[in-house]
Amino acid sequence: MSLSRAPRRIRRTLVAVGTLSAAALALSGCGGENNGKSGGGGNTNFVTNTGGISTVAKGERTAPKEIAGETLEGKRLDVADLKGKVVVLNVWGSWCGPCRAEAPHFVKVAKDLEGRGVEFVGLNTRDFNKQQALTFEEDYGVTYPSLYDPNGKLILFGFPKGTLNPQSIPSTVVLDKEGKIAARSLMALDEKKLRSMIEPLLKEK
Repeated sequence: MSLSRAPRRIRRTLVAVGTLSAAALALSGCGGENNGKSGGGGNTNFVTNTGGISTVAKGERTAPKEIAGETLEGKRLDVADLKGKVVVLNVWGSWCGPCRAEAPHFVKVAKDLEGRGVEFVGLNTRDFNKQQALTFEEDYGVTYPSLYDPNGKLILFGFPKGTLNPQSIPSTVVLDKEGKIAARSLMALDEKKLRSMIEPLLKEK
């Protein structure tokens, strides 16, 4: 029986299951290193270096969909408003060990690059108790904002199919000055690897 001929109640169930399955894939566990070769389906024109960081050539990049909402501090933030700067999007959760390991590196690089045309934005997910996420920020001295995305909706629907979309926790996606997806890592980053994703984009005209 085709989906189109199925009773309405069954169609709704199948669609809901499909959506939940996609969400589970997009937010697959908090874990260790990933080789970065999966790209979300469709035609992908990115390359992966040995460090597990995928990049896209300037002329082949795609902009994300809307990534906007309320921050952990309750302020409105739309990533599209940051166009003209290199934007580092970091998917994290307070419960995630690798997220805790990389946090000091993100804080340091964000501070070092302050005023140089780089903006850091966190995407906090699966922290259904917001206070735990706020405590994480306080503990690690995180000063840049994080969009509060406990159910992963921004992560699931904010990145077009076939792009370098975040697929695990932690993940990091870097947008170029035109607001397009330029690089992605599906693992915890140290300072050196994080800088290697940002600095080439700062040099682009």
